[in-house]
This record gives sequence, C-alpha cells and structure tokens, in this order.
Amino acid sequence: MTTTTPSDPASSPKGITVRSNVRARPSGFFGDLFTVAGRALRSIPREPESFIPALFIPAFFFIVNVGALEDLTEAFPITEGFNYREFQLPTAIIFAVTGISRAPGLVTDIQAGYFDRLLLSPARRLPLLLGLMVADFALVIFLCIPVVILGIVFGVSFGTGPLGLILFILLGALWGLAFTGFPYAIALKTANPGAVASSFILFFPFAFLTSSTVPLENLTPWMRNIARFNPITYVLEGMRSLLEDDWDFADIGKALLAIGILGAISQTMALSALRGRVDRS
Repeated sequence: MTTTTPSDPASSPKGITVRSNVRARPSGFFGDLFTVAGRALRSIPREPESFIPALFIPAFFFIVNVGALEDLTEAFPITEGFNYREFQLPTAIIFAVTGISRAPGLVTDIQAGYFDRLLLSPARRLPLLLGLMVADFALVIFLCIPVVILGIVFGVSFGTGPLGLILFILLGALWGLAFTGFPYAIALKTANPGAVASSFILFFPFAFLTSSTVPLENLTPWMRNIARFNPITYVLEGMRSLLEDDWDFADIGKALLAIGILGAISQTMALSALRGRVDRS
C-alpha cells in the first residue's frame, strides 16, 4: 500500500488541524499476498523450534521402522522385489509435512492485535490467509528435501527418474498444504495456542489407520477396511508408485483426488473461520 504525507501544519491557521484528503491506496491482491507471504517466510528462521521437530521425527521413524521391520517384511514379500526402505520413505514424508503451518504465528498476531489492525487497512481479506499458506507450501517443500536425501542415502531410488522425484515431493507438499486448513480454522476460531497445538492430534488416526508401516494386504481385515477409507492410504500409494520403474497414473490420480477432497474440506473450514473472525472484528 502507498501513502502520502499530511499537509504541512505550518501552512495552516494557528489552532486549526488540516487533514489530507489523500487516502491509502490498495496494493492489489497479489501485492497483499506476497507481502503476507514474505513476512511469514522471514519469520521462519527466527523460530527453528517450529520446523526442526518436523525433520527429526520422520527421520527417526524412518530409521527405526526400517531397522525393526525390514527383515520381517521382506521375508514374506507381497510382490517380487519388495523394498521396505522404498515403502517407508513416503510415510516419512507424510510425517514431515503434516501439521506444519504458520497457525501459531497467526494466533500471536490475533492476540497482539496485529491481525485486527490489518483488517482496518485496505488489505484484502483473502490474502491474509492465503499468504500464510504460500509460506507453508515453501516450508513443506524445504522439509521434504532432507527426508528424500536420507532415503537416497539408504539406497532408495526413483524408477520414474527426476520427474518422478519432483512429483514425489510435490505430492507430499500438496498433502501438507491440504492439511493446513485445520490448524488455521482452529486458530481463527479460537485464537488459542493450545487448541492449535492439539490440532496435530487429528493426524494420528490418519497416520496409523493406514498402510504406513506394512502393506495394505498384510493388515488384518478390519484394519484393511478402515485403511481403504483413509485418504493417506491413497497418497502413500501414489507416492510409492513413483519409486517403481513404470508410471502408474491410476495411483497418482487417486492420490491427487484424496488430497483434493481433504483440501476442500479443510480449506472451506479455514475460509469460514476467516469470515467469522472478520465479522467479529
């Protein structure tokens, strides 16, 4: 936004305050979007506690699960050439990107009154939320890269080549972005840091009631039936297909559909919470 300087008081009659007729001019949708996103991105290095656990936890689970279950699962493979390290890498990515958002920072802005001041400005309302999500998307891509490097160090290879590697990271990042709607909805609705922190609990049923540790065919019948209704199952299968030698567009399409459905639900909740916050302010 651009502003102009007020009229010179010296040129006004004594005791009379002169107001400028010039008002702040909106900078446009994308100007607001990039401003909010830039501020959020600059704040990330100052808060390493917000992303370091997201690197440690997936790396820890990847190494531990491979060490504990690799020999067992490969002794009774479902398919010829089954590789448990390749099977576990998408799970590690999902753990790295799920629940990562700037929602705690948004709560701080609301409590400090900064968000209300933004609502008084000519800034458009939608970029106030979308700008944070742009920063989230950049962050989850950054988080995916070290996990992928860890997998490559452990011998994981991408049969679909560099394009498959890019799509693998993109699927993980899109899943992380789709999930961010939940913490943002809670942040805008409650402005409570504890409630936002607990939003990660929503992920645990998704994470473990699926084929995250063993193939779907190895699950008990009741667990297998639940996993088939779990969107993470299809995201994992789509990502795992990119580690094979041939492209499986059916699995990739199912992964994108699962991400789209979850994203539509979570982002609708977040936008509804934003409208409620704007109305209250």
